[in-house]
Amino acid sequence: MGFFDQLGWAVHGIDNNMRKDFFGPDGDTTPNLERLQERTKNFSHHVIDIRERDRIRDLVKEVAPNAIIHCAAQPSHDLARQRPFDDFEINATGTLNLLEAARQAIPENPFIFMSTNKVYGDAPNEVPLTETPTRWEYARPEDHHGIDESCRIDTSLHSLFGVSKASADLLVQEYGRCFGMPTVCFRGGCLTGPAHAGAEMHGFLAYIARALKEDRTYKIYGYKGKQVRDNLHAYDVCQAFWEYMLKPRPGAVYNLGGGRDNSTSVLEAIAEMEKRLSRKLKVDYVDQARMGDHICYISDLRLMQKDYPNWKIQHSLSSILDQLTN
Repeated sequence: MGFFDQLGWAVHGIDNNMRKDFFGPDGDTTPNLERLQERTKNFSHHVIDIRERDRIRDLVKEVAPNAIIHCAAQPSHDLARQRPFDDFEINATGTLNLLEAARQAIPENPFIFMSTNKVYGDAPNEVPLTETPTRWEYARPEDHHGIDESCRIDTSLHSLFGVSKASADLLVQEYGRCFGMPTVCFRGGCLTGPAHAGAEMHGFLAYIARALKEDRTYKIYGYKGKQVRDNLHAYDVCQAFWEYMLKPRPGAVYNLGGGRDNSTSVLEAIAEMEKRLSRKLKVDYVDQARMGDHICYISDLRLMQKDYPNWKIQHSLSSILDQLTN
């Protein structure tokens, strides 16, 4: 929101702080809201639940925005199993509410959906891997760039969270293809930054930093802690949104993450942050991996970079870790 405020846009944010309800005090977004209200020039906050169809429709009609960026979600594998109706209604039905509101009021304006790599389920785990001292790594040279958008999204184990997000992903694509709306699904890897409200069940880099700073015990779930993720700074996420808004297309799908250069395993991330903070992390290893979790996931960014060559990653992994541990 701050990114677009600085571009001179009037920004309307919809948030009812469900993240606090999901994750407790760790997930509370109030500090971020207060920061936005203090630092932005033309930001309006609306306390609306995305499941409130009529209120969503009325606000979109009233504001008639030049673009919609949809990042609302229940984002946790584990919580989805505990609260399946909340998970599906927020992630899938909430997306339908927003899409239909956009179709009725502003069908010609860009609709950007923050999807997830979890729509692929555990299909990426079928790629041959090799084990190194600190990470799992792709075994074949042809897989060096990571997982691309042709990876299937069915006949795999997703977790209920992955299913609800896949449902939303397909809805966004369908509104683009069926109605000709400029819609895009950005299938995000680990998206983070210094304002990330990291919690145990979501936001692993931010939560490692929090655990180190607050002397908490960090739980590693399976795969020897060698599971790999690529990480993208929130600023670079916004840059991708902006590039799409400048040249929108209907029913587009792109993987969006930090790519090969911004990839790290849990063990590697812990070691790097321990070095920065000069202290050791308390670790509890749980042998059972999270359901549907990826062993090694790196976003292949070549399609996004081909269609939007002006999009360049500005924040390296080292820069992200510096900001999280500052």
